[in-house]
Amino acid sequence: MALVNRTNAQLGGVVLSLVGWVLTCVTTYVPLWKNLNLELNELEIWTMGLWQVCVMQEEVGMQCKDYDSFLALPFELRFSRILMFLSNGLGVLGLLVSNLGSDCLKIGEGRQDLKRGLLILGGVLFWMAGLSTLVPVSWVAYLTVQEFWDEDMPDIVPRWEFGEALFMGWFGAFFLILGGSLLACLSCCTSARAHTVHYAATEQQEQCLYLETGHPDLKI
Repeated sequence: MALVNRTNAQLGGVVLSLVGWVLTCVTTYVPLWKNLNLELNELEIWTMGLWQVCVMQEEVGMQCKDYDSFLALPFELRFSRILMFLSNGLGVLGLLVSNLGSDCLKIGEGRQDLKRGLLILGGVLFWMAGLSTLVPVSWVAYLTVQEFWDEDMPDIVPRWEFGEALFMGWFGAFFLILGGSLLACLSCCTSARAHTVHYAATEQQEQCLYLETGHPDLKI
């Protein structure tokens, strides 16, 4: 029963991390980091992402244009691109390593210490992936709030607002960190429990040997 519960908990951590990784990948590529509604033309909505800017018009539909140059982008968008790529890569490595260390995979069943180490490493990779998503998403959100409440800008100037991708990024980072924490904590608790059981079994064997031989200093 304990093995089944541990396996289910490991599977839950991997699934949470997988959902978080998918959300961060979607966040990286959709042009929905910022939204802009023009008051003069309510039928025209602008959206901005890390790769392109789009405009939605009722008659024409959505039209998107890629950024001309990476170096011409604002620093926060360049930095966000790098960190989101890093998050996606760390998420892939975390999924690979955690699956190798999971009890669901029968390979390496006789090397439990190695499998626990792989699970801990997978949890750390998920943590790093979550933080690599949380930083750029929160930074862009912070700058958006600053620009929205900038008193130096005239009131007639339209203001950018939060896009749906920011919320997907926050949820993705949360799931990655939660899944990684579950895997790492589960591995550490399993390791500590295994050492406790081994120590208790050794002590019981020594007591039985003492009762049989009468030599308290005799060790196995």
